[in-house]
Amino acid sequence: MSDLINNYKNFLNNGKTERECAKQIIELAEKNGYKDLTSVSSVKPGDKVYIQKMNKAVALFELGTEPLEKGLNVLGAHIDSPRLDIKQNPLYEKDFVVYLNTHYYGGIKKYQWVAMPLALHGVICTKDGKTVNVCLGEDESEPVFVISDILPHLAQKQMKETASDFIPGENLDLIVGSENPVKDSKEKEAAKKNILKLLKEKYGIEEEDFGSAELEVVPAGKSRDLGLDRSLILAYGQDDRSCAFTSAQALFDSKAGKKTLCCLCVDKEEIGSVGATGMASHFFENAVAELVARTENGFSELTVRRCLANCSMLSSDVNAAYDPMNADLFDKNNASFLGGGIVFNKYTGSRGKSGASDANPEFIAALRKVLDENSVKYQMAELGKVDQGGGGTIAYLAAKYGMNVLDAGVSVLSMHAPWEITSRFDIEQAYEAYKAFLTL
Repeated sequence: MSDLINNYKNFLNNGKTERECAKQIIELAEKNGYKDLTSVSSVKPGDKVYIQKMNKAVALFELGTEPLEKGLNVLGAHIDSPRLDIKQNPLYEKDFVVYLNTHYYGGIKKYQWVAMPLALHGVICTKDGKTVNVCLGEDESEPVFVISDILPHLAQKQMKETASDFIPGENLDLIVGSENPVKDSKEKEAAKKNILKLLKEKYGIEEEDFGSAELEVVPAGKSRDLGLDRSLILAYGQDDRSCAFTSAQALFDSKAGKKTLCCLCVDKEEIGSVGATGMASHFFENAVAELVARTENGFSELTVRRCLANCSMLSSDVNAAYDPMNADLFDKNNASFLGGGIVFNKYTGSRGKSGASDANPEFIAALRKVLDENSVKYQMAELGKVDQGGGGTIAYLAAKYGMNVLDAGVSVLSMHAPWEITSRFDIEQAYEAYKAFLTL
C-alpha cells in the first residue's frame, strides 16, 4: 500500500484547488483508458468515459453489461476545501505594506490562518482569451505570503474577545510586498506600483485582470508523515480529497461487471454545493443523460430517471475523528477513531438530524456483507454529540433522486484547519472499501 499512500500525498501536493484536483483526475483517467464522453458518439459495455464541467467537476463512468436504467454504483466526493479567496479588487497599499484583500471560503477558524506561510494558486483570465495559471509559494525558491497578527505585548484587548471575533474577516489580508518608507516617501503608492510591475513581468497581467481571476490562498508546503511511527498524515485539504483520491483510484483499479461504475467529484460542497459545479446543480443528471443518449437505444428521459433512482451511492466524505483532548464533544461509543478504518455515517445533519441524509438499513446491511467478505475494516459513527452541532455532505442531494446513499469516508482530526490529520491505515481501508462497494 506504500504506492497508494505516496500517490495520495502527491495528489494532495499537486491538488490544492478544485481545478488542480480535476486536472489530475482527468490525467489519471486518460492514462487508464478513459475518453472524453463529448468526443464519442456511442458507448457499449466495457467503455470508459469521463465528462467535466468548468474544469472543477468530473464524472467518470465504466459501462457494465446491464441497461443503465438498472442504476449505477456511484462513489461521490467533493474536491473543494476551506481556504481564502482573493477579492476582485484586491490590491492595495497601506503605509508602505502591500496587501491582497481576501474573502474566506467555507467554515474556517480565522485565527488559524494568521502568521503562517501561505501560497497563491489559481487562474487569471484576460480579455484577449488568455488563461494564466498561478502557483506561487510552493517551491523553496519562491516567496511565500502571510497574514500578520498582533504581538502579545499589545494584544490585551484582542485576547478578551471571542475566538470568532478577535480577527475580523476583513483583516485576513495577505501581505505581498513592502517598500522602504524613507526611500519611497515622495512617490505615492510606490510599493503597490512595484508589485504591479512584478506581476506584469511574470504573468503579463494588469491590475484590472484581477476582476476575472480565481485565486485561492492555501497553506504553503507539502504533505508530511506525522509521528515517529509515521502512522499519520499531515496535509492541507484532506477534507475531502482523501475520499476523492481513493474513490477515483478504486474505480481505476476495478472492472465493471453487470453494473456501470461511476466516480463523481464535485465542487462547492464547503459552501452548500451551490453553483454550476456543485452537487445541487444538474451536472450529474446531465452527465447521465449524455451517457444514456450514446447507448444503443438512445436518449429517454424515463431511462435517465430510472437510472438515477436505481443507483447505489457512497457519499465519500470525511468524518470528525475522536479527539482525546476534547473528549466531552463526542459520544465515545458512536465516535470514529483514527486507525479504525473507513467510517460510515447512517445519518448526518445538525442536532435533530436537520438537513440530514438518513440511509436505509437494507443498504447498510448489504454493504456490511461485502466489506466483511473482503476483510475491510470499518466503523459506524456520528460527527459528535447531538447538541454540539453537526454537518452535512452531498448525500442528501443525491438522495433526492430516490437512490440509496450512505456517507462513507476517512476520519479527520483538526478538520477544516489549514493542516489536517488522517491515518495511513484509514486511507488504505477507504480505498479497499470503495473497491468492494463497486462489486455490489
